[in-house]
Amino acid sequence: MTDGYSINAGSASSEASTQPPRIARAQEGVRRKGSRALVASAIIVLVLLVAAGGWLAHRAQQVRSHLESSMSLLPDLQEAVVARDTGRAKAVSAELTEHTNAARAAGTDPVWKAAGILPFVGQNFSAVSEVTASADDIVNRAIAPMVDKIAALDWDALTPVEGRIDTAPLAEIAPTLSAAATTVDLSYGRLNGIDRSALLPQIAGPIQDAVERLDDVRGPLNDSSRAGQLLPAMLGADSPRNYLVLVQNSAEVRATGGISGALAVLTVEDGRISLTDQGSAGELGRFNPPLDVDPEQEKIYSNRMATFMQSVNLTPDFPTAASTAQRMWQDRHPDSRIDGVIALDPVVLANILWATGPVELGTFGDATIGSLLSETQLPTSLDSTNVVPTLLSDVYAQIKEPALQDAYFAAVAGKVFGALTNSQGDGTQLIEALVTSADQGRLYLWSASSEEQELLGQTDLAGAALGPAVGGAAFGVYFNDGTGAKMDYYVRRTVQLVKSCVGDGYSQYTVRISLANTAPADAATSLPEYVTGAGVFGIDPGRVRTNTVSYGPAQSVLQRARINGTDTPIGSFLHGNRPVGILTTELGPGETTTLEMDFSKVVQETEPVLDVTPTVQDPADVILPAEGLQSCD
Repeated sequence: MTDGYSINAGSASSEASTQPPRIARAQEGVRRKGSRALVASAIIVLVLLVAAGGWLAHRAQQVRSHLESSMSLLPDLQEAVVARDTGRAKAVSAELTEHTNAARAAGTDPVWKAAGILPFVGQNFSAVSEVTASADDIVNRAIAPMVDKIAALDWDALTPVEGRIDTAPLAEIAPTLSAAATTVDLSYGRLNGIDRSALLPQIAGPIQDAVERLDDVRGPLNDSSRAGQLLPAMLGADSPRNYLVLVQNSAEVRATGGISGALAVLTVEDGRISLTDQGSAGELGRFNPPLDVDPEQEKIYSNRMATFMQSVNLTPDFPTAASTAQRMWQDRHPDSRIDGVIALDPVVLANILWATGPVELGTFGDATIGSLLSETQLPTSLDSTNVVPTLLSDVYAQIKEPALQDAYFAAVAGKVFGALTNSQGDGTQLIEALVTSADQGRLYLWSASSEEQELLGQTDLAGAALGPAVGGAAFGVYFNDGTGAKMDYYVRRTVQLVKSCVGDGYSQYTVRISLANTAPADAATSLPEYVTGAGVFGIDPGRVRTNTVSYGPAQSVLQRARINGTDTPIGSFLHGNRPVGILTTELGPGETTTLEMDFSKVVQETEPVLDVTPTVQDPADVILPAEGLQSCD
């Protein structure tokens, strides 16, 4: 039986056909309305997507335009700052701020940020947001505040005037420099943390460029920040400071530059600099028993580094050399307190004289030296072109007595310090000369204050062989004279890193060093005995013995060594977690040699850094471009 319609209706059409007409019409109407609503919704979504796409495209054009305008303004800003055109610098800074503000607004608006969650492409929108935010932070929190401070800065106050440097401007600008350095560091970290492999090339490329530029800037900016924190106190703003100055003689090479034959003490109080004492390493004599020093370094460099002032810098670790020199001076001068140690070489004096102009030597205020000089052909005026050969060569031919040679050396340094502190020459050039000297590794600074030394330890001025400034694939090549003479004036050197991949997943580096003795063939008889050493230490006159020290990166392994391509035994040590190798060579006039030391198991993937003893040569002629810097993945 049925109740009027079939239970087994096999299709919608058969079911509909059995429904009453009014119900069927109602259901059809609902279906049509639903379809119209669905179509309308789809149209609305499509319109919104098109609109959002158009808006995003508009915003993208704004971001690109404003960032490109910002980049184009940076050279103008740099030019204005260097020229000290404060009005132009502030105007460019204001324009720069407008562009980065607009770029940030475009790259962080709600629609743009929402696009960051889209599949496949969202990370590109998020990356651009980070770029615009970072650019705006750098301009508003670093560049603009620094421009304002620089505009108000009395540049002349940064150089000595009548023997005094005004420390107030330095103290005033220090917080701005610190804030700027922090901002750049944070922005670098934020951009460097972006996974660029997941981005479109058009976005990944500029971000990589930005990361590299920030990396280039943050080092000098951090150094400037530390200088702002350190200099007021170190210039005696709070209390007087005494600094022992080691004038390193590159003619007898040591790891940090040269033997510290001439010594001076500079006293600084409220920015006023005065030369308060002078002496020579020879006057201090032998320390017996030797002073206590780091046993690890003493094992490498012998207890000579703790016995003679002339040998404190057999180690390339300047904090060790400086603290030892401080204790030696204070031991011989019990009433003297040394608050820090400065080391420099004759090339630094030449750089200073480039800025100050020549100095007239006169009689040095010492009748003995004045009488002595009247009997020589040494120049009566020193400038940037003649000070190095005069101090490292000519003085030994003209003055036979070693004690008088040291006195002359110290007296010349005193004259140059006088020109430096009495505002002789252009202040900007003077700052440039000191920066150049530091960049060449010829200028070192150590502080007896642990807080100050902690900041210095993060800079190249510290000259540390270990610590925070020595990270990554760090290599070092240092030279120590073994002749006991002044023959290193005639030695020419080159140093090069060669990278290779040995198949164990690590990198291997070969440190390649060339040495050449360019002394005249008749050096044994034509050069003064004090220069050749006269065979006193077992080296025939005219020959040069050199101990070449090579440091590898932390945790690497000193593998093997060669001299002129032939395997040779090598002295192998550890300094901290860095391997150290030492090879000794001896060269006659006209002879050359090539040393190679292999360091394996190098885990650091950063670009290698090479530190080399500063010599009479230009560092650009010594450090050759590295070879084989391919990845070993």
